[in-house]
Amino acid sequence: MPQFKLPDPGEGLVEAEIVTWKVKAGDTVRTNDIVVEVETAKSLVELPIPYGGVVRALLAQEGDTVEVGTPIIDVDDGSEGDGSDGGGSDEGAAPAEERAGTVADVESGAVDRTADVQPDAGDRPDDLVPEPEKAPAREAILVGYGASEGSTTRRRRRGGGTAVEEPERPGRPVRALAKPPVRKYAKDRGVDITQVRPSSPDGVVSRADVDQHLAAGAADTAPAAPAAPAMTAAPAVEAPAAPQGGTGAPAYSPPSFDRSGERETRTPIKGVRKMTAQAMTRSSFTAPHVTEFVTVDVSATMELVERLKGDRDFRDLKVSPLLILAKALTIAVRRNPGMIAVWDEQAQEIVQRHYVNLGIAAATPRGLVVPNIKDADLMDLRQLAEALADLVATAKAGRTQPAQMSGGTITITNVGVFGVDTGTPIINPGESAIVCFGAIRKQPWVVTNAAGEDEIVPRWVTQLAVSFDHRLIDGELGSRFLADLAALLEDPSRALVWG
Repeated sequence: MPQFKLPDPGEGLVEAEIVTWKVKAGDTVRTNDIVVEVETAKSLVELPIPYGGVVRALLAQEGDTVEVGTPIIDVDDGSEGDGSDGGGSDEGAAPAEERAGTVADVESGAVDRTADVQPDAGDRPDDLVPEPEKAPAREAILVGYGASEGSTTRRRRRGGGTAVEEPERPGRPVRALAKPPVRKYAKDRGVDITQVRPSSPDGVVSRADVDQHLAAGAADTAPAAPAAPAMTAAPAVEAPAAPQGGTGAPAYSPPSFDRSGERETRTPIKGVRKMTAQAMTRSSFTAPHVTEFVTVDVSATMELVERLKGDRDFRDLKVSPLLILAKALTIAVRRNPGMIAVWDEQAQEIVQRHYVNLGIAAATPRGLVVPNIKDADLMDLRQLAEALADLVATAKAGRTQPAQMSGGTITITNVGVFGVDTGTPIINPGESAIVCFGAIRKQPWVVTNAAGEDEIVPRWVTQLAVSFDHRLIDGELGSRFLADLAALLEDPSRALVWG
């Protein structure tokens, strides 16, 4: 009887909250039917089941937070008693080679530890042992303690079910068997997890083992893990773990003010809000922020918006000042490409991007998300309007996928929709600049008339702000970019010359 385990919804997320079950015990499901809706740290995700059958039991309740790899539903596919194990599946399921060997599979019992295990593909002393999440099928690499205290061994099961313990080859790094949250827990506390003695018989390291290791004072004396060669070429810059940011929405949406009940209400910090807080803290303490401001007469932009609303090519689309700003930003970035370069601290390099993935901060019932429009610099105004409409609609429906929030290069946060004049937004992790778009108001403005005389007239006026990473964007570059952006909103016809 197969068990459907919570898969990684994307971007290496390690847990998700069960929001809504689409099925109940006794229901019949087919391959790829949507069975559950979960909330990750980034969005709502609907999960299809990889095989069909009758639902035997739901193993998690709505509101539960479960780790990736945890069984969440039992399905009777008619294979019980035919020799398949409890973690198997029918033809609709992924091949065993793709499922076995992960940390979650081993801990949940889906991987048979008595099964025959093939030797590693490589036999060189410097071969890197694959991490448990990527280990070859049907092999569990464990850290154990041999006859002598502290000697590291690899336990294998070979043909006939005979257990063989092999001394680890010198120079070959070993990975402890542990779930991703436990690895992160140990890393955050400066613990080399390969030095932690597992307390469970199957050699799986738990949080309690890490705490015991810390209590014993071993963390201070544990030798550093040997450097391991990378198995694949890593990107020069780490993809942002949580592309949140800006000031486009309140950081917290409190319940209604009610004096008739309890004096205080506590809301768990999880999901999108938790990831937003972590990302903003990391960005604030990593990148030295500088913010500059400019006040702009955008009367010509407002006239353009009104003309476009009557244009037949835009009749079925929402045309707003934000659309004009988005187009102007792509042009200003082309003139000032250093605004989308990023600082790679680990490699000690500045990485220059040659594309614009334009992020738009969107307020949703579950918190602030920042999906981005891929290759926005290659779009004309209508294409940009269509992409912007799709982005906003998907975000407000809570359906933005993790991939849509990764890889951003620069972001716009529109605080003007709340009647706010300006702000000092925090840069999204993985980016170097964010533009704040304030409210557009009619204000008295000094203009020069045809006779060369100054006069005060009512004009549409707004404020723009840009926060940037001062490690690689100096005041000159930031100022030139902001001035170009202001000039394009003041006179959109400049786009014909600069674009």
